[in-house]
Amino acid sequence: ILLAPWFYDKICEMMIFYFNNVTAQKIDDARFYYIFLRNLLPIVLPLSLAGILAGVIINLVQNRGFIFTTKTIEPKFSKIVPKFGEYFKKTLFSMMGLFNIAKSLLKVAVIVAIAVLLIRMDLAKTLGFLKAGGVDLALRSVSGMVAQLLVVSAVILIVIGVFDYVMQRREFKEQMKMTKQEVKEEFKESEGDPEVKGRLESAQKEMLSQNMPKAVRESDVVITNPTHYAVSLQWKQEQQDAPMITAKGTDNTAQTMKKIAAENNVPIIENRPLARGLYADTEVGDIIPTSYLRAIAAVYAQVGFMNKERNKKSI
Repeated sequence: ILLAPWFYDKICEMMIFYFNNVTAQKIDDARFYYIFLRNLLPIVLPLSLAGILAGVIINLVQNRGFIFTTKTIEPKFSKIVPKFGEYFKKTLFSMMGLFNIAKSLLKVAVIVAIAVLLIRMDLAKTLGFLKAGGVDLALRSVSGMVAQLLVVSAVILIVIGVFDYVMQRREFKEQMKMTKQEVKEEFKESEGDPEVKGRLESAQKEMLSQNMPKAVRESDVVITNPTHYAVSLQWKQEQQDAPMITAKGTDNTAQTMKKIAAENNVPIIENRPLARGLYADTEVGDIIPTSYLRAIAAVYAQVGFMNKERNKKSI
């Protein structure tokens, strides 16, 4: 719009040149093509560059940045024989296809309506200029009419474009949402089937309960609550940096562990906070966390003292 006067002057210069030289130039004259390009390019290039720039800016806004990809230019043999039925089904007979058609028709209708309205408003004035011999004034009137058409059309199309952008983003977000079944399938793929996982956990617990008596017999010490919690430890110093949890249990299992420990001369030490903490923070096979090392060191010191006393009595 700002360059409209400049475009008008350039077009007038080009038209005057051709009308003045309509019989002087030969069509096959090389100089004719040079003059033609020299007059045409200053008019076409700004419009083309403006269109390219507008397309780039709109693409940046929609994609929120540059996206460099070679996927769009990769050869695809499926495009040689396109599936027209599938194409029309997706583009014409879908909700999105119908929406796009309605949107395009709305744009055309808006531009045509604006053009008709402006022509009706300025037609009498332009014809008056022509009758009075004011061709220059008539051309300026037409150029002003075109400028108004461009401004009003641009504003309305921008409004339609913003609405279209909001609808497209909303549709995209809806498509990205997963159904409940899709969430379940995704969870199965990432975390495993809950039913299978539950059976595995049950089998592991059963295996641990079967191995529990042996683990308690081979332990260094059993730490108790004293009645509701029991945790057994074993420390193979040549293989481990710290003691390992060999078994743990609550209520009846804890009582069974204490009974097995007493029958096999495994020291039983009552320490309520330590027993509860180890039961909550560790699993069978875990090495003692560093936060418990000081308390465990005191337990093993007590175990060493108890073993010495037992050895003295046996002598």
